[in-house]
Amino acid sequence: MLLEDLEVVLKVAEFRSITAAATNLDMRTATASAAVKRVESSLGIELFVRTTRSLRLSNAGEKYLPQCEQAMQMLRHARQGLKDDLDIIDGELRIAMPSDLGRNLLTPWLDEFMDAYPKLSLSTHVSDSNIDFFRDRIDIALRYGYPSDANLYGFKICNVPGILCATPEYLEQHGSPTHPHELASHNGLFYQLHDVIHNIWTFTKDEQSYKIKMSGNRASNDADLVRRWAVAGKGLAVKSCLDLSSDLLNNRLVNVMPEYSPRVTELWLICPTRQSITPAVRLLRDRMRDKCSHVLQQLIEKGVLSDTVLRD
Repeated sequence: MLLEDLEVVLKVAEFRSITAAATNLDMRTATASAAVKRVESSLGIELFVRTTRSLRLSNAGEKYLPQCEQAMQMLRHARQGLKDDLDIIDGELRIAMPSDLGRNLLTPWLDEFMDAYPKLSLSTHVSDSNIDFFRDRIDIALRYGYPSDANLYGFKICNVPGILCATPEYLEQHGSPTHPHELASHNGLFYQLHDVIHNIWTFTKDEQSYKIKMSGNRASNDADLVRRWAVAGKGLAVKSCLDLSSDLLNNRLVNVMPEYSPRVTELWLICPTRQSITPAVRLLRDRMRDKCSHVLQQLIEKGVLSDTVLRD
């Protein structure tokens, strides 16, 4: 009996469908069906009761598969433990990342990482929405904000100040605001998530807070598109300094009202289980910390950020 066949059987039991299991495992339905038949033939029992419209576990399957899952989990842990001891850097990295940060910073960094460790393979999920680690088959996620789920494991990468930005041309045409109350006359470019438009911007100065409800003619659930609108001179946007780093360093965008600070967040690398923290993940964590620190230092040297951003 092949372990790969048992993995297929467990997926069929999870999804209650050979077709859905095959899709999840990136194989043909016929291949998954053949794996199920080989296992049943080896055991001499039917694990599933099949009808034209449904598939469910047989009595034997209900008894056998939970124990099989426990045994497979032990084998996975033993295999990973051996790799950890030998510092073997291989396997597949299935990583989720935000749209703007993922496309413009993380992708070239990941390419460098893959070149350094050629036995790795990479699968990316680029989205600004929160992912389901198990539904979306993700091992790790880079996300802005502290992980709210206590069951997840996380590593802080860096502090990430927000920046109110615009092009020099936009500010020359529409004027450069010097106080949050002057923003009402400007066009806002908004991030939108689950039909909620983030058009209320908060700024702080000397421990005093200012909440401004902005008006604007553009909103998107893709943060990269919001940045592109800002670079095209369509208005003002509040975004992560990491997302804007290349534009700020190359003077495509400028920091507007730098004495008034928008929200500050953090970048985290998040793992669903302790077992998912492999040597590759730890190396990637350290690489991301070094890369982000370098970008933040460049922004500090250019005068865009204060050096307090590097302090925890």
